[in-house]
Amino acid sequence: MIGYQKSAGLIVFYKDKTKGEKEEIKFLLLKYPTYWGFVKGIIEDNEDEQETALRELKEEANIKAEIISGFKEKQEWFFRLKGHLIKKQAIFFLAKTTKEEAKKVKISWEHEDFAWLSLDEALKKIKIKANKELLIKAYEFIEEYGKQRRLIE
Repeated sequence: MIGYQKSAGLIVFYKDKTKGEKEEIKFLLLKYPTYWGFVKGIIEDNEDEQETALRELKEEANIKAEIISGFKEKQEWFFRLKGHLIKKQAIFFLAKTTKEEAKKVKISWEHEDFAWLSLDEALKKIKIKANKELLIKAYEFIEEYGKQRRLIE
């Protein structure tokens, strides 16, 4: 028999602009015991996917962010837990925080470290192919979203 778990998470970013330089997007990566990845956690009975993702951000990194509408990606994989095969599904949203909020990160006991990284730096740390692809999609969405916003403002 196959068990099932459903999680929700966030790809969190902020835009960093230092004097005279081009604006740079910085992504939050958390170091789990065996890999670098994104904020995520199991959806509780009384929550929807976005509520879970925002709660997990507060629990795992101690910061707040705003979910950007229009970005929602799903990952699925299998793993073993206590001899049982588990099918895992994770829903990821994109969330923007401020540079000031980004400075407040305090990781939970679940993680060993964290980093705010550019796309290239983050892709070097991430070893899971699906997470690399997810980060690239998020980056492309941010770039396109930014162009669309400038057109209507």
